[in-house]
Amino acid sequence: MKFARLGPLGREIPVAIDSDGEALDLRPITTDISGAFLSSDPVGRVQHARSAGDLQPVPDADGLRRGAPVARPGKVVCIGLNYRDHAAETGADIPTEPIVFLKDPMTVIGPDDEVLVPRNSKKTDWEIELAVVIGTMARYCESEDEAATHIAGYAIANDVSEREFQLERGGQWDKGKSCETFNPLGPWLVTPDEVSPDAIALRLSVNGEVRQDGTTADMVFRPAEIVRYLSQFMVLYPGDVISTGTPAGVALAGHAPYLQPGDVVELTADGLGAQRQTIGAA
Repeated sequence: MKFARLGPLGREIPVAIDSDGEALDLRPITTDISGAFLSSDPVGRVQHARSAGDLQPVPDADGLRRGAPVARPGKVVCIGLNYRDHAAETGADIPTEPIVFLKDPMTVIGPDDEVLVPRNSKKTDWEIELAVVIGTMARYCESEDEAATHIAGYAIANDVSEREFQLERGGQWDKGKSCETFNPLGPWLVTPDEVSPDAIALRLSVNGEVRQDGTTADMVFRPAEIVRYLSQFMVLYPGDVISTGTPAGVALAGHAPYLQPGDVVELTADGLGAQRQTIGAA
């Protein structure tokens, strides 16, 4: 099943996308696609409500803005250098444990919303990533199988990054990752029964030129292992988002210019939909 949030910023309608692509209004059973909803058997609830005739299509759904498919994540946890080809292009060693940093959850925006180049930025970069959304509380998971049971689904994330802020301004990553609008997410949250994270093709272009063309098969640490690992250090709550790293092809590698106002960034991932952002200036 696919979950989404459609409509103006702050007034999004929670919807389920059925197999025919029709958007069903979920307001009879939930106010939003929130952690509380994700932790309460969302697929079963939707199926039951639809069988009872309680869910109706959203009129003109295709014409509505697409919001982030999860409302107000409690935290966004990111994994660095998790693709072998990306580590190689940056000259870094393959990590022996996941490299973990946090991103301000207020950076999360809709998949087609404008991304703003920060003031005084010279190195605003793109990163297509597979995002994992937590469905039930995970703490001290003992195995990948156990960790997988806590995953509500998957989405596309663009882990936008200002590399000078990240790497040259104080020696820690968070401020280069947490500028406003730096986390387009969606368009859908796709449940694990519909998509396997093992070999998802990830593609990103800037102004029509392909920059990233990779696959999750190149990950160092798989999504379930990342959830298991993180649960040893922090409690993961329903609605939390984990960005699992990016394949090769970022501007940091030196093969393409950094983003400028007016650029258009497009992202696709097999089974997870597409994003399209126009770059503006803060």
